[in-house]
Amino acid sequence: MVSSIEKLLKFAKLEIDRGYDNRSVFGGLNYIAPLWDQEAKSQKIDSALVENITAILAAYDSYNLEQRKVAIAEIISTLSEGAQAGPAAAESAPASRPTSATGVEQPTQRATRPPEPTGSQPRPAPAETPSQPAKMVELSAPLTVLSGIGSKKYAQLKKLGLETIGDLLYFFPRRYDDYSKLKPINRLEYGEKVTVIGTVMSESTRTSRGGKTITELIVSDTTSFLRVNFFNNPYAAARYKTGDQLVLSGKIDTYLGRLVMNHPDIELIDQQHLHTNRIVPVYPLVEGITQKDIRSHVSRVVERYAPLVADPLPSFIRKEAGIPDLRRALQQVHYPDNEDLLKQARRRFAFEEIFYIQLGVLSQKRSWKAASAASYSITDDYLAQQIQRLPFPLTGAQRRVLDEIRADLASGSPMNRLLQGDVGSGKTIIAALAVLVIAQNNAQSAIMAPTSILADQHYRNLTRLLTQPIAEDEQPPLRPEEIRLLVGDTPESERQEIRAGLSSGEIKLLIGTHALIEDGVEFNQLQLAVIDEQHRFGVNQRARLRAKGQNPHLLVMTATPIPRSMALTVYGDLDLSIMDEMPQGRQPVNTHVLSPRERERAYSLIQSQITSGHQAFIICPLVEQPDDDQPDPDLEKKAAVQEYERLQTSVFPHLKLGLLHGRMKPDEKDAVMRKFQQKVFDILVSTSVVEVGVDIPNATVILIEGANRFGLAQLHQFRGRVGRGGDAAYCILVPEKEDAVENERLMVMTQTNDGFVLAEKDLEQRGPGQFLGTRQSGFSELKMASLSDVHLIEKARGLAHQLFERDPELQNPENLELSRRLQAFWKSGKGDQS
Repeated sequence: MVSSIEKLLKFAKLEIDRGYDNRSVFGGLNYIAPLWDQEAKSQKIDSALVENITAILAAYDSYNLEQRKVAIAEIISTLSEGAQAGPAAAESAPASRPTSATGVEQPTQRATRPPEPTGSQPRPAPAETPSQPAKMVELSAPLTVLSGIGSKKYAQLKKLGLETIGDLLYFFPRRYDDYSKLKPINRLEYGEKVTVIGTVMSESTRTSRGGKTITELIVSDTTSFLRVNFFNNPYAAARYKTGDQLVLSGKIDTYLGRLVMNHPDIELIDQQHLHTNRIVPVYPLVEGITQKDIRSHVSRVVERYAPLVADPLPSFIRKEAGIPDLRRALQQVHYPDNEDLLKQARRRFAFEEIFYIQLGVLSQKRSWKAASAASYSITDDYLAQQIQRLPFPLTGAQRRVLDEIRADLASGSPMNRLLQGDVGSGKTIIAALAVLVIAQNNAQSAIMAPTSILADQHYRNLTRLLTQPIAEDEQPPLRPEEIRLLVGDTPESERQEIRAGLSSGEIKLLIGTHALIEDGVEFNQLQLAVIDEQHRFGVNQRARLRAKGQNPHLLVMTATPIPRSMALTVYGDLDLSIMDEMPQGRQPVNTHVLSPRERERAYSLIQSQITSGHQAFIICPLVEQPDDDQPDPDLEKKAAVQEYERLQTSVFPHLKLGLLHGRMKPDEKDAVMRKFQQKVFDILVSTSVVEVGVDIPNATVILIEGANRFGLAQLHQFRGRVGRGGDAAYCILVPEKEDAVENERLMVMTQTNDGFVLAEKDLEQRGPGQFLGTRQSGFSELKMASLSDVHLIEKARGLAHQLFERDPELQNPENLELSRRLQAFWKSGKGDQS
């Protein structure tokens, strides 16, 4: 019978003759990988050798020509040595060290592993191997190439997102239990997590009154005795016998005054200690997969493949960042020798994620800067004349931002700027002045808002600012017919007028919703695109608006203050302008936290304000959805309707109330908001969908029920709905219950009206999710990095700049693996630059 080794050697040599076309065997070498794996194991070929060769075969189809040459050379070299040793020898001794096609000795695939350390002394770092991807084991090989993982186990692991060797290698623990500190039994204390070494003195099984089977071991280490209990675990009684020497790790409890350890992790003392006597990784699980399963699989993959993975980070980057190389980090992040090495490993992967983000956003920024755009400018005298027409003087922040935008428009490169300013800070004025610069140069601008009511508000404000003369003989910047509004319900006859005016260049400013990016809306010369409340738009929508012109200048605006760390990452491809100063006369909103039993005080305040001629918002709390796969989308609607009916019938029967919730159609929402603007309603009862930026100058009170369910940034947005008319305004926060910790968080709202302070605190407390919107949503899936670690982010950004200075296109040989990893990182959804 021809051995599996001889057969595969024949295929490998035929592959060389055929020029590495992967047709030496029907279906390709990748096709026969599982068949060869099964046959080789049945002939008792060394399992480590088989797994290594199978991994190369399984990925062979994905290799390029140079990688295939190296792979075939490695297969021939490894199999030739295996054939000389023979199956029996291969089974009884470690596999010899194969050499690659270049003659570089590879790490042993099956070596006797040294005993695990019992203290904090680190084991030696694995020797670095040349970082040439062609010589590295292909991490895309399926997990089925590993012994012990068949189709059933593979299906279970797949539920954890684990399909390949690489997935398992980068499947990081969710936490760690430190069992590295051995203690004698007579010094154990209640509540501590420890590791104990002892001998089983006796074992017994009994049934409790409730029918529960209890297996009890009595373990001794000569200093004292410890009872070890297993409930409804018949395997424990069969597995552990008197005289066994065990390593037990777990939490010390008490029963009837005696120390006990319930359901500990146990290993025989001569086993490799993956689960005890060390810092133990704890991984996410699914049904059918235990911690011991996953730890064993990870351990094998880390030991065998971690030394073969190319480190994508250049050595100078690792040195400057103070982080370990990839092989060391992979080893320590899964099975750390001590806490310090674990921290170093975790920092390595956190840095790597942030570094990829910085390389991506800076690359995008460099592309923008390298492009050319039309240059636009106006004289200082003309600008000063136009500023005089404004109803109030510009703040220092507005003047600073205006200077930044004027420089962008005159630079000859497309502006790509994010303008963030607190509610009421005057962003619309800045957008109007930018439009003015473009219009004076006979080009066109577009402003896109998320809702028709907000677009209509911009239309009215900008028309008033840009078309009203301040003296009889003055020529205003634009004529009324040069500014048009395009929304979903714009009549078709008017749409035709707008299309014609855009095409001819007569219309200088088009304001609207998503209707702006519809087919048929064609500009003559779009040179400025302004996107308001940018987080409400997807990447494709922003791109479609830009595509209406030739490299137009882009200004995106948000009223959500963005923490510095996120401005450097999520929005790192944009130039950032901050408006952190409020216009004169804008009063801070008086904010108070009331307990649920004090709610009547809030109702009294609302009543008194309405009696004085004002209006009020009442925000319904978020509804907690059922914890299943099919949450009820109508729950919030039901809750809002019920609260509306209660308030209308029981609390404010003599007032007119309006209702707004997320299940309404867009035109229904607009109709409700317009009625509120027109003072048809005294109170608007709304869920969290109440629009940011909508101006209701007459509203002076907002009551937010269930305030504990909202983040500080969102509460601040709600608060910005009132106090826009110059009158004293009030924000009342009512949590669901009198929780001291939660109410302390809410009290921050009473201490500051600074949205940037609140945004930083929100990031600390609740994470980055609510700041991301529809932008780079994948950032919320980072495995190690924290978007609140400003120090690490600034370090990564600085080093990314240095790398681009050395190798702008990442084409140097030492950066090729980094380039490949970077492309994979961004392709996997960690960002969607715009």
